[in-house]
Amino acid sequence: MTEPRGVATRYEVSGENGPGGAGRIVSRTSVIAFDGSRETGDVLPGPADLLAAALAACILKNVERFSGILPFRYQRASVDVVVEREEPPPRIVRARYTLRVETDEPAHRVALLHRNIRQFGTITNTLAAACDVQGEIVAIAPRGGDPDADDDG
Repeated sequence: MTEPRGVATRYEVSGENGPGGAGRIVSRTSVIAFDGSRETGDVLPGPADLLAAALAACILKNVERFSGILPFRYQRASVDVVVEREEPPPRIVRARYTLRVETDEPAHRVALLHRNIRQFGTITNTLAAACDVQGEIVAIAPRGGDPDADDDG
């Protein structure tokens, strides 16, 4: 008999949908509207959009997490995620992302941050077990000066 690996962290949400597909998910104190209709809508995110959003949130959360652990200095991070679906059967087969980090850290530290994000991201690892996940990190030099300073002197 094998010992359990540890206590699992639980994440709980609830959702509802009605005729026409106007759905909502409740997570903690947030309500997330989604398109639960038969067709892909133009306004609300559908389940695949929410999956892409979960990957984006995971990547950005881990930038912040590893900024404290490594430590790693950054002023801002942004990410673009694209997921690709194939049929039949319907499934996500690829996820691609570009992470941009405004930092003055050297290239080897930027690569270390990216390696940690890839290795320890919960959603990143879960998706990588189910589909091809590839991404890149782009370091952007910080803008000069204090963004809160008055330019008029």
